[in-house]
Amino acid sequence: MKKITLILSALVIFISCKETKSVTSQNKSNVVEKAQATIDSVMVRKHLYTLASDEMEGRGTGTPGIEKAAVYIENEFKRIGLKTFKNLADYRQTFTFKNRRTGEDITSSNIIGVLEGKSKKEEIVIVSAHYDHLGMKKDGEGDLIFNGANDDASGVAGVLTLAEYFKSVGNERTIVFVAFTAEEMGLIGSKEFGKGIDASKFVAGINLEMIGKTPSFGPNTAWLTGFERSDFGKIIQKNLVGTGYQLFPDPYKKFNLFFRSDNASLARLGVPSHTFSTTPIDVDKDYHKVSDEAATLNMTVVTQTIKAVAKGTESIINGKDTPTRVVIKE
Repeated sequence: MKKITLILSALVIFISCKETKSVTSQNKSNVVEKAQATIDSVMVRKHLYTLASDEMEGRGTGTPGIEKAAVYIENEFKRIGLKTFKNLADYRQTFTFKNRRTGEDITSSNIIGVLEGKSKKEEIVIVSAHYDHLGMKKDGEGDLIFNGANDDASGVAGVLTLAEYFKSVGNERTIVFVAFTAEEMGLIGSKEFGKGIDASKFVAGINLEMIGKTPSFGPNTAWLTGFERSDFGKIIQKNLVGTGYQLFPDPYKKFNLFFRSDNASLARLGVPSHTFSTTPIDVDKDYHKVSDEAATLNMTVVTQTIKAVAKGTESIINGKDTPTRVVIKE
């Protein structure tokens, strides 16, 4: 009997040790996963410098330069592991439109990738930025390329980084990541996207535009267009409490910025879609100039803003918060 008791005791100790090792191993695995789920400043820099390079020739809509940018974004979506949108055969939503200035037909593509949600798959959050810019000057001397580093390679770098981040940490709602084309020609790409969606399924729009410079509010701040049009901004502010980062309403009311970026195309459909920015647009000397080069941007500002957007929108992505709808009175 004594022998049996000793054998049983040894067996219990063995099982307990095995379970402890298993739990410890699992905890280590979780720590590793969390450590991997970071906003990598090196990758942010790579995206931005690639998209704003001279090789992209200013990413003018309908040019070989923007095609190079489209291929880069597609390859990143594929590397990250995003799915295609709805019934599209690949990441491209290709369409043709007429250039209002020249009357010529232009064919271009929105680049769209999807991260399916878990418990709230049918509810969609869109994360977007435009990847087009002004292209090149037709003649002249010196620098002829409108590189568009801040406007809006910085925003696209944010979209790609957030796609990789949420792929790693998970998401309850479905996230649609979009690099819009032809924003500079009148929000053409986002309007085209809006034609084919059920807007009632889109619970929020997170648009990134010019996030590469220190705002007038100071370091670790950003501003949001259309702050008063829904409670989206208040949700972000709540989630950022204690982080050292602050979000403010758009201080440039006279510029009507809520309607000048791709968020407007979805907002007109009722989606609480807003644009994050950091640039002091009233005094920015590089806006729509050939001087908008990657070297003029503050990579710390870009990276910290992307981190703040990830943290600030977390409760929306995970279905805990749902912003109020936008009502547009023309």
